[in-house]
Amino acid sequence: MNVQRWIARRETNWRRLDTLLRQVEKKGLKSLQALEIEELASLYRSVSADLARARTHKLGMTLVQELQQLTSRSYSQIYQGSRRQEWGAVVEFLRWGFPGIVQETWGYIAVAIATFTLGALVAWWYAWQDPVFMAIVVPPDIIEIVRDKGELWMGSIVGIEPLASSSITINNLKVSFGAVGGGITAGIYTLFILVYNGIHIGAIATLIAQYNLSYPFWAFVWPHGSLELPAIFFAGAAGLLIGR
Repeated sequence: MNVQRWIARRETNWRRLDTLLRQVEKKGLKSLQALEIEELASLYRSVSADLARARTHKLGMTLVQELQQLTSRSYSQIYQGSRRQEWGAVVEFLRWGFPGIVQETWGYIAVAIATFTLGALVAWWYAWQDPVFMAIVVPPDIIEIVRDKGELWMGSIVGIEPLASSSITINNLKVSFGAVGGGITAGIYTLFILVYNGIHIGAIATLIAQYNLSYPFWAFVWPHGSLELPAIFFAGAAGLLIGR
């Protein structure tokens, strides 16, 4: 194999690939024309083959390293995209993609909200009518604090807010992932999670109302509940979509 002749013949492709990569790295993949994108992909495969040949014939570490850099840069742009493109895609999704998905799937979201609300209303009705129901649904320690001390149990997290925040976050993630994953049961487990959490919230809200603690309770719950509940509803809608 005549190394110098081979390098001279292949060097044009390497330079062309480097030129295209510089443009993509600076301005993004969208700055290329359709034919240039095809050329970029073709040159990437060609230079990858050149790298393999250079390694096989041991044509020198300098050449191998240069070809390795070209193939790595090419792979990054073709299969991963630049960091700017990734963040741009995230922003684009948040601005247009996610709202569009919500509009397209509003029916499933409405069903998730209705299911959750139904569970809350059922719990509210039975909790007012039957104290035994309350004891079944609400943890005994919460009932004791509210009933015997006339205060909310959330005061126990004062001083350990980071730990409590982590616990709440983990619980919300479990519920959301469970609602989405429940779609593999034809949505039955998703519906169960929505109803169960609705019953839990409804029973606790009723307990709080019975002892005139609604204002401090909702003042505590609303700031994070305004994010948690929509997340659960969206997760439930996703589970129902999977179930369908």
